[in-house]
Amino acid sequence: MNDSAFPLEPTAAQAQAAIAEEFAFFGDWSERYQYLIDLGRKLPPFPEEWKTEEHRLQGCQSMVWIVPSGDAAKLEFAAVSDSAIVSGLVYLALRVYSGRPAAEILATEPDYIASIGLAKHLSPTRSNGLAALLACIRDTAAKAV
Repeated sequence: MNDSAFPLEPTAAQAQAAIAEEFAFFGDWSERYQYLIDLGRKLPPFPEEWKTEEHRLQGCQSMVWIVPSGDAAKLEFAAVSDSAIVSGLVYLALRVYSGRPAAEILATEPDYIASIGLAKHLSPTRSNGLAALLACIRDTAAKAV
């Protein structure tokens, strides 16, 4: 069993606070990027057979696959990317949103992106991909409630 199953923290707000605290530890963005890459390597294994067009996230330059499961009481997301940095972005999004009730997902803005300065340091294509990932998570939650 992978030790990075989500959620790591009891609430989405606590997950965002923990992310902000972890990233504050690093002085510059080269260190933060390396940390993002390290986080991406902690994503739970993603079955090869799920890497289909049906599960592919549109609007992302790199390949990202996401598979939601569960219901309004608890939604889980399995996801992976072929890009090391994008995998880190996926890890952070799942840490905040996966394993939570749909209502909590919908009530939680992704404040961690601004709090760690991520928005300023992502290329436009990565920003678009992250927005697509977050929209997919929110849409899944909206459909579940």
